[in-house]
Amino acid sequence: MPRISNHTDFDPLRLHPQVNFQYIGPDRDIPAADLIILPGSKSVRADLAWLRANGWEQALQRHLRYGGKVIGICGGFQMLGQHIHDPFGLEGGAGSAPGLQLLEIVTTLEPEKQLRRVDGVLTLENAPVTGYEIHHGITHGPGLERPLIKLSDRCDGAISKDGKILGSYFHGLFDSTTACQALLRWAGLRAVQHFDYAQQREQGIDFVANAVEQHLDIQRINALLGLTPAKELQVQENKQLLIEN
Repeated sequence: MPRISNHTDFDPLRLHPQVNFQYIGPDRDIPAADLIILPGSKSVRADLAWLRANGWEQALQRHLRYGGKVIGICGGFQMLGQHIHDPFGLEGGAGSAPGLQLLEIVTTLEPEKQLRRVDGVLTLENAPVTGYEIHHGITHGPGLERPLIKLSDRCDGAISKDGKILGSYFHGLFDSTTACQALLRWAGLRAVQHFDYAQQREQGIDFVANAVEQHLDIQRINALLGLTPAKELQVQENKQLLIEN
């Protein structure tokens, strides 16, 4: 999508050894797939119009007819519903747009943004998930009676009656190894390999850190910046605090 957001949601799938993950943009044929994911968007109605203009509404219907699965995350979740209302013009001109009619939900964009860390379990296999929400939308409708995630104080997301479509506001849905395995099994992968995305990510960070340490003259850089040993220590402490948070 032209206004895709939070694309790091899909890094665990992009790196997974059993998944052929592809971003499909304009002027590309829509390939046969087991799973299609609609990502988050900074302007949901505009990206929904873009999807329609590129033939994705018919492609999704055909994909589902042939037994494929669909997931919508955040803005993609909103697109799967009956309508999206933006009475305050938060993502463009004020107005409404019909959704893809695949889930029994309606979303209204409100000025106050929902922003919070969240923990819960998938209703698929009770797999634990940890992530965050960041959205303006308030979603309601009977589709929410079949939630995807159970949180400590509420539920999130929806599962279609036929079980082929999932939607959620949850970012980080695939980060947890057990949650990712449960979702891949739901999508049709029979023998899912163990893949620890968190460990893979830490190894990547360590690789970059080691390369920096090996090839940069940190003392020379500190001298150019006029950092005294005390200032340098404070900078390191600030960096550590930033990483921990």
